[in-house]
Amino acid sequence: MQIEVAPLASGQMKQKVMDESQLGFGKLFTDRMLLAEWSEGKGWHNARIKPYEPFVLDPATAVLHYAQEIFEGLKAYKWADGRIALFRPEMNARRFNQSAHRMCMPEVPEELFLDGIDQLVSLERDWIPTAPGTSLYIRPAMIAIDPYLGVKPAEHYYFFVILSPVGAYYAAGFNPVSIMVEDKYVRSVAGGTGDAKTGGNYASSLKAGLEAKQKGYDQVLWLDGRERRYIEEVGAMNMFFAYEKHIVTAPLTGSILSGVTRESVLRLAMELGCTVEERLIDVNELFEDLRSGKVTEAFGSGTAAVVTPVGKLGYRDEALQIGNGGVGSITQQLYDTLTGIQTGKLDDRYGWIRIVDVV
Repeated sequence: MQIEVAPLASGQMKQKVMDESQLGFGKLFTDRMLLAEWSEGKGWHNARIKPYEPFVLDPATAVLHYAQEIFEGLKAYKWADGRIALFRPEMNARRFNQSAHRMCMPEVPEELFLDGIDQLVSLERDWIPTAPGTSLYIRPAMIAIDPYLGVKPAEHYYFFVILSPVGAYYAAGFNPVSIMVEDKYVRSVAGGTGDAKTGGNYASSLKAGLEAKQKGYDQVLWLDGRERRYIEEVGAMNMFFAYEKHIVTAPLTGSILSGVTRESVLRLAMELGCTVEERLIDVNELFEDLRSGKVTEAFGSGTAAVVTPVGKLGYRDEALQIGNGGVGSITQQLYDTLTGIQTGKLDDRYGWIRIVDVV
């Protein structure tokens, strides 16, 4: 599909952040965005890169009432030699369309998804930060824009991509975070929308997240929605527990997201000499293993969080330190290897990197 590029007037260009240590996450957006439309009987059309600006939506727009929307998250990195790299964007394109299928939305052609991001990132390359731990966060999304009140799949959609230069997802950077196991609220169940990247999943997590922060925790670790017994995921991360060099994580049973970074971590862990196991993790068993010292490390993985060490885990009235409370050796190796590949400091032996052609 041909993507038209609208001119950007000098008055539409924003001031860039000079001190990249102050970027934060998701607070600043670049000058341009990608937008394409889908309508019943016409399919995908009118793809263009245009100045970043608000949408004008009717108060009856379907997404505002019935939450028919999906999104993705990936990153671009500027390497020391000036090349721009994306990390496994093909997996994001496939997962985006899996979410679309679940939410009764049209699939976005992979060519439009990938080429559109390539062109947009290339045009906005001056926005890519280069300080350690920074990157350009890429947010593709799709929303239903029909103005009607009625529960049915829409007939008109926007697919759009916006960009944000970011620092670390957690304010502490690559340092251990504290996680609270949630056994009161439920985020998702098998057969629901937990394995789709849709906003409702995140809205349903807000209440528990606020209560966790009031208790001094950074994030919430969800249990399964049926028995409230088995470990699932943190809202922004898949979770892993290391028993020395044996790593355990929850299986993809339909209620958690199939993380791009998760799949990468599992493969890298085996390359580092670890064994990996995907199995149901009973929270009571986990805490017994934490008390006895069998669990030596815990960490999460995600596009925004990359690899994040977990130093403390709380459940009900008990809070336990994991290992020595610091960054474990396996966690450090996985972080160094993954970020090394993403930033071009290590060879990409897996074919995970897509180099953006500069236009």
